[in-house]
Amino acid sequence: MNAPVFAPATAHLLHLLFEWAALAAGVQIYRRQSAGSLLQPGRYAVVIGCILGAAIGNKLVFWIEFPHLWRTLSADAGVWMSGQSIVGGLLGGLLGVELAKKLTGARASTGDQFVLPLVAGTVVGRIGCFLAGLNDGTYGTPTALPWGVDFGDGIARHPTQLYDMAFALLWGGALLATRERWRARPGLMFKFYLAGYLLWRLWVDGLKPVPYFYPAQLSGIQLVCLVALLCYTPLLLRQLLRPHAHAPAGAANREIT
Repeated sequence: MNAPVFAPATAHLLHLLFEWAALAAGVQIYRRQSAGSLLQPGRYAVVIGCILGAAIGNKLVFWIEFPHLWRTLSADAGVWMSGQSIVGGLLGGLLGVELAKKLTGARASTGDQFVLPLVAGTVVGRIGCFLAGLNDGTYGTPTALPWGVDFGDGIARHPTQLYDMAFALLWGGALLATRERWRARPGLMFKFYLAGYLLWRLWVDGLKPVPYFYPAQLSGIQLVCLVALLCYTPLLLRQLLRPHAHAPAGAANREIT
């Protein structure tokens, strides 16, 4: 299978357009799911915290993935603005939301409303990654599997962008299809989505070229996923194992996200 091949400038433009389309789609879906206007003080702060946190996390995790690029900063300051990371966006957005809620005094869980926007945003954004091909760092390693994709260099590779789209649709779709069971435990559906995605990326990034090896031959993103899972899984298990039927009134609404 051959992927469309574009000149680097065109590929980067397409990637940027789909990146912005993914953000716009996520915001619109979140707005439609939320009763009332996003301009309400608490809700507006959550959205702004999510966007700013995601933007910062995007860059931080990219620099963890490509630490060897730091030495180029003196020669090309524009490198600071390069690169994106969905994992960084997810974790940064989570921290941004929690900080915004703390600053505004909001206590209600908001995470479950982000699952559908995240699924849609991941799918739209990964289309841009796929079209960018070898100009983007999300393609896979060589494979002899029949669905390998040639991005223009004559080598069939794992289409890891498509794998990511499929996982987001299947995992997010499964959670959303059973959303009724999560209503009594606000925030738990989001925790499952985030933990599942981090676990998925810990595995699937092993099918991608590694630009810089950390201990145990982990890539930067795999290392971030592993640390995040170690920190986040206890929160998921604590809420999952809590006997919610006997929880005091309002307790469910004090969960993170």
